Amino acid sequence: MIERLTGVLAAVTGEAVVVDVGGVGFLVEVSAITYRDLPAVGAPVMLLTHLQVREDALQLYGFSSDEERELFRLFLGVSKIGPRLALAALSSRRPVALKQALVSGDVAVFSAVPGIGKKTAERLILELKDKVGDLGGLPGVAAAGMAVEDDGPVSQARAALIELGFTAMEADKLLSKIDADQPVEAIIRQALSGRA
Repeated sequence: MIERLTGVLAAVTGEAVVVDVGGVGFLVEVSAITYRDLPAVGAPVMLLTHLQVREDALQLYGFSSDEERELFRLFLGVSKIGPRLALAALSSRRPVALKQALVSGDVAVFSAVPGIGKKTAERLILELKDKVGDLGGLPGVAAAGMAVEDDGPVSQARAALIELGFTAMEADKLLSKIDADQPVEAIIRQALSGRA
């Protein structure tokens, strides 16, 4: 099992990255959240990994946090959820927000992920609700109100862009060079105007 890769970020290709470790380039698929956390190409990088072994391929998936990898592995344990759907779910929100959605039974969060319908979202919640731990262990979750602390204006703008039909990767790209110290509406306008 390959637990992690530490090397140089050699290339970024769509939803995958190439990490150069001692002259060997590892192709690693990542979520939009991890993609957003990556350094510039040519910089040192460390990714936690999960190796998926199939009859016809060995596929590496990379994560910027242990919490994200843990959720990925939990998602894979649910029937009809493969690595692609697990990555799509992880691309929709930060791990703490996904855990909160599981605990609170928020079907809408998961059914909004491309490829996950309402029935699959309900099964995901049913099977994982008790596995994500009690709310007291989740950062940013108020036990009484069951509310997640605001991730900030950039996260709100990202969610709005996804609602407008952009993929998570497209939204992250639009927001990558935006000044985060402004209201959500201004961030969205700036992101959309940069696209034109």
